[in-house]
Amino acid sequence: MQLKKIIDIINESSNPVFSFEILPPLKGNSIYKVFDIVEKLKKFDPKFVNITSHHSEYIYKPLPDGTHRRVSVVKRPGTVAIAAAIQNRYGLIPVPHIICKGFTKEETEYALLDLNFLGINNLLVLRGDEKGQDSTNGSPELYHEHATDLQQQVNLFNQGIGLEDTKIDGIETPFSYGMACYPEKHEEAPNMDSDMFYLKKKVENGADYLVTQMFFDNEKYFKFVERCRAEGITVPILPGLKPISKKTQLTVLPKVFRTDIPEELASRIRECKTDEEVKKVGIEWGIRQSRELLENGAPGIHYYTMSVSDSVLKIAERVF
Repeated sequence: MQLKKIIDIINESSNPVFSFEILPPLKGNSIYKVFDIVEKLKKFDPKFVNITSHHSEYIYKPLPDGTHRRVSVVKRPGTVAIAAAIQNRYGLIPVPHIICKGFTKEETEYALLDLNFLGINNLLVLRGDEKGQDSTNGSPELYHEHATDLQQQVNLFNQGIGLEDTKIDGIETPFSYGMACYPEKHEEAPNMDSDMFYLKKKVENGADYLVTQMFFDNEKYFKFVERCRAEGITVPILPGLKPISKKTQLTVLPKVFRTDIPEELASRIRECKTDEEVKKVGIEWGIRQSRELLENGAPGIHYYTMSVSDSVLKIAERVF
């Protein structure tokens, strides 16, 4: 089964595209939690569904002699399997995330092989979150450090070249992929000029489209797109949105994702007495953001549903 490329869907669509991102269930939990989200949102004709990938984390397991052994635990396994399940169950186009952090080059190659066997040919190529651990384990020969390095492995795979220059046969449909971008600058970039330099490399090396980190100020997106166009970056740039649903996010989101929350939104959240009130404010802001983005030429909206699928549902009902 050969699926259309996301870039072709975006370019050929007469209307802005609706898409969303889901988390694999925690280890030991049912996939039906994922299916429940898809069931809620499928009526809006999602053009694709992203499935996040999470690196392993280390825990220290106590041993009988009183010492501890460090073991690696994947808390959210199954990205490839869930992508296949969504494709087979709903006929939707899955976009699994392929990330650097916590995955060896060999593990990445096996994931690419499995996806190729399954006829899944769209990816989102990312560095991945490395907070809390050195996920290269001090072994750059085993792990990619940057998304552009991982991108090169995918490009070589598309040419039938595996690790150690091994030959890979049977790639009838090469992978098409998008990559991430940051309207407010990547947290590790020293400045926006530097961030733009690496973003251009992503596109020059084969990224078909870009998806932004979450943001709450549309002016940041509009100025970012304008800057990209001036720099010669012409690929579609999908805005990524996640509605606020808890009062604690007023401080957590800027800290974790380095995103500004406009004072108009922040002041409304501060006035809320409960998280239920915050959720309503987040939905109203998400509707307003979405409408303004689409009215000003955004090619679609990509929603991050993690813990807020009900909010995304209410926003989509008013926008799509």
